[in-house]
Amino acid sequence: MENIAFIGLGIMGVPMCLNLLKAGYPVNTYTRSHTHPSIPEAGAHLCDSPRAAAEKADIIILIVNDTPNVEQVLFGENGVIEANLQGKVIVDMSTISPVATKTFAQRIQAAGADYLDAPVSGGDVGAQAGTLSIMVGGSESAFQRVLPLFQVMGKNITHVGDVGAGQITKMANQVIVAQSIQAVAEALVLASKAGADPEKVRQALMGGFANSRILEVHGKRMTAGTFTPGFKVNLHQKDITSALNTARELGVALPGAALFQQLLSSCIAQGGSEWDHSAVIKVIEQLANHSIRDDS
Repeated sequence: MENIAFIGLGIMGVPMCLNLLKAGYPVNTYTRSHTHPSIPEAGAHLCDSPRAAAEKADIIILIVNDTPNVEQVLFGENGVIEANLQGKVIVDMSTISPVATKTFAQRIQAAGADYLDAPVSGGDVGAQAGTLSIMVGGSESAFQRVLPLFQVMGKNITHVGDVGAGQITKMANQVIVAQSIQAVAEALVLASKAGADPEKVRQALMGGFANSRILEVHGKRMTAGTFTPGFKVNLHQKDITSALNTARELGVALPGAALFQQLLSSCIAQGGSEWDHSAVIKVIEQLANHSIRDDS
């Protein structure tokens, strides 16, 4: 088995890393924040910098929360670029700018390593279960080399195209997820204000054409009022902003995504930047002057 560096141990990173450890891979880790105790308990070696983690690894995986943080991990002081990268593969599983991704890849390739952008979808539930969807951009040879690791962390794994294609695919995913969350929120508020039990409505809809993972997972969060983040409001806003910026450059209209961005902004204005993105139902409820839950 190849040695793995895993950089970024947040909501998604911890379960993804644990799945690699359970599969028997030797893993060196680095995170800026406090390391979850399950990581060293599972046998990971903790490193004090991205460079140290990368130096000991054949494949370097990172999943952090935005483009500047990826750049810092790769090219900042004691960054990955300072390690000997000859013959290695960098796998960025973060969700970041496709344009920046191509620039980062060029710099990494000049240092002798290959580069894959491989953002994921499926949330913390998919990360824990090892059932993530993984959208990969990069060379076929690098994809085949890393595929056994992807198969540990995910189930729907697609090599979409060249570097940057993974990020564009994830951008499309975030646009669809955004409007699906909005649709579920609107439907449940409508049903509840009309006098129907929103949880029973959700269960009924799951047997028909409106069924989706959003209705199943996020709809349940909405009816239960549990907004502990699987994916935070501020992170989805970052993704939608990136999609809107890219759409403007391409001359593409994304009216639904623009509206969802405003719903997220309203959540943030109410102190909800750390809420799960399903909490946009709170904004829909305010507009309807009606809560689907007994919040008393």
